[in-house]
Amino acid sequence: MESVRAVLIDIDGVLTVSWQPLPGAVEALREIREAGLVVALVTNTTSRTRASIAATLADAGFPVTAEDILTAPAVTAAYLAEHWPGARCALLNSGDIREDLDLEGVTVLDADDTDSVPDVVVVGGAGPEFDYAALDRAFGQVQRGARLVAMHRNLYWRTDAGLRLDSGAFLVGLEQAARVEAEVTGKPSAAFFAAALAHLGVGAQDAVMVGDDIESDVLAAQRAGVTGVLVKTGKYLPQTHEAASGTPDHVIESFADLPALLGLAQQEL
Repeated sequence: MESVRAVLIDIDGVLTVSWQPLPGAVEALREIREAGLVVALVTNTTSRTRASIAATLADAGFPVTAEDILTAPAVTAAYLAEHWPGARCALLNSGDIREDLDLEGVTVLDADDTDSVPDVVVVGGAGPEFDYAALDRAFGQVQRGARLVAMHRNLYWRTDAGLRLDSGAFLVGLEQAARVEAEVTGKPSAAFFAAALAHLGVGAQDAVMVGDDIESDVLAAQRAGVTGVLVKTGKYLPQTHEAASGTPDHVIESFADLPALLGLAQQEL
């Protein structure tokens, strides 16, 4: 295990589906940690705070704490604090993430404040909140000069009931209608992977990224210099794999196979 020092791991579709552990995932993560590798769980999940995610995973047996988790909302909050300090933000998101935003001092307008024009419109994960009125309001705010920031561009994710539409599908419409391009802070942005590596204190050459999304997880990590490992669980689809814009460094059946890959293919990594 000389070259790989860190493992970046997507959560939804890799470790869990609908927050239920996938077979062998808990044991594999324990084995990786016992081998002395540092770990970051990197996720575009926008429905929960880091603390909530950590508690759910720990209850399921995963050896993780909130410090091990890097979410799109947390990275977005840091991005807003750095680039738009003091900005008033309108948040379009399904789920309560204000705790992570508050940690960086981000000012979020109340959802019922339809009169104020925000400085930034922040788009998170999709859900019932993404109705016509909310999307039209965001469209109007961007037309009036608000910057458009998106936590991710995911088109869909997998639940125990199947694939579900995500905010990336709506984001494309907002961009086209308003004739702007969103600033993306979560995966697949290079800034997200840079933040994860900095969090762990390792270089890209010392890390692997494990994900079920070939574009946003694996190929995006590879463009950042991180070795990419695609798992055939979660949102993985053979046709998406075949039509992808690049080739993963490694493909395994599930996260349960990662310890063997790290041990048997260490020289290749």
